Amino acid sequence: MLIRVMYDDGKFDMVKPQMLDTLLTSGRLTSFKRSDAWAVVGRDTLRSSKSQGHQGIERRAC
Repeated sequence: MLIRVMYDDGKFDMVKPQMLDTLLTSGRLTSFKRSDAWAVVGRDTLRSSKSQGHQGIERRAC
């Protein structure tokens, strides 16, 4: 699955989900298309860093 993104220069592109994190941290994106609407960087809630891990109680079976 590819994600539609808009760069800071106004150009559009389709990128793999793995590339989205890299582009977000680089500051090159202004927005990207979610399933329901466009997410605007700096305005909308974005995915958190995966390195933080889950902070809640583990409820999954071993």
